[in-house]
Amino acid sequence: MQSELIVLSHLRWDWVWQRPQHLVSRLGSRCSTWYVEEPLTPSPDFTGGNRMNSSRVDGLNRAWLEIPEQGHHVGFFDDVLPDYIDQLPGLVGEPVGERVVWMYTPLALELALALKPTTLVYDVMDDLAAFKDAPPELVVRQRQALRRADVVFAGGRSLHRSMVRQGRADTLLFPSGVEPEHYRIPTAEARVPGQRPVAGYVGVLDERLDLQLIAGLAQALPEWDIKMYGPVAKIDPASLPQAPNISYEGYTCYADLPDAMTGLDVALMPFALNEATRSISPTKTLEYLAAGLPVVSTRVPDVVADFPGVVHLRDDAAGFASLCRNLGLRDPSRGPRAKTRELLKKYHWDTIAAQMAESIFASGLQVPEPSGAEATA
Repeated sequence: MQSELIVLSHLRWDWVWQRPQHLVSRLGSRCSTWYVEEPLTPSPDFTGGNRMNSSRVDGLNRAWLEIPEQGHHVGFFDDVLPDYIDQLPGLVGEPVGERVVWMYTPLALELALALKPTTLVYDVMDDLAAFKDAPPELVVRQRQALRRADVVFAGGRSLHRSMVRQGRADTLLFPSGVEPEHYRIPTAEARVPGQRPVAGYVGVLDERLDLQLIAGLAQALPEWDIKMYGPVAKIDPASLPQAPNISYEGYTCYADLPDAMTGLDVALMPFALNEATRSISPTKTLEYLAAGLPVVSTRVPDVVADFPGVVHLRDDAAGFASLCRNLGLRDPSRGPRAKTRELLKKYHWDTIAAQMAESIFASGLQVPEPSGAEATA
């Protein structure tokens, strides 16, 4: 039986490479795939009516609704959902076999059902209702999505417990993974004599970060550089701490992440402990470890539970600064430790995608297991 996959996502395909991109690029390589995004405005002067558009990219079909500029973020909200429901089924066509509709946001539930799925998947990668400026209807829609989904995945321990508490005891736990071979650091690269040590963060700069901690760390480590890689989202860029030794490197594509990490001595996860971080399971943890970096993090619950003895935990700027000094300069020839290599093998994206496919594709869609070299990078 022919399989097709339609993914409804709140994340752009060409934005920060995260869980949806890693999984869809693997699952979609063996079936017809559509990746459907929230609305966007093609140009500031676009004045046409709401209309679906699509393009072929990375072996899949990317689709979105084009709308005039709104002056604010527009997700799969009630004012545009009817346009998706009217136009998207005609664009993707009628089901010709097994059709898996895979949601990353419960706001798209009505659209997902209109696509006539044979299997409806809800992959819970974040507690979206806890994020800054989250629409109030998210809580209700999530309850509805949990009731209607055939398969529910959770991207971390805390999310899994939350889904079980909300009535889905059959939720399957699949924490996010890593592509360890992508982060191999060339052993020939050595530190330039006299170069300042560097601590850095790689990821989205949003309300989940403890900005006061970052400012305090820069002040406590004047002899270090603090580099922040990633786009700013949902917070005012003017609120980011400023100091002579803090630099904001902007959006860094997935292909360039290894080069960014090559220049770090210590990897940072300076997360605020708030509602937005209560259920996160940061993908960057495994990516830092795959690059052979020591990792310093605040006590995010999933990090504490999943990486005991692997990630260094501190609560404040003074603790972060002390650890950075104690961890010292990074040996460019150093790779992941034995315990870390086991984690990287267990949480390889290829392995995760294959296990998820086994759970949802009755037609037996196969995703290749990682080779020995890849699994132990």
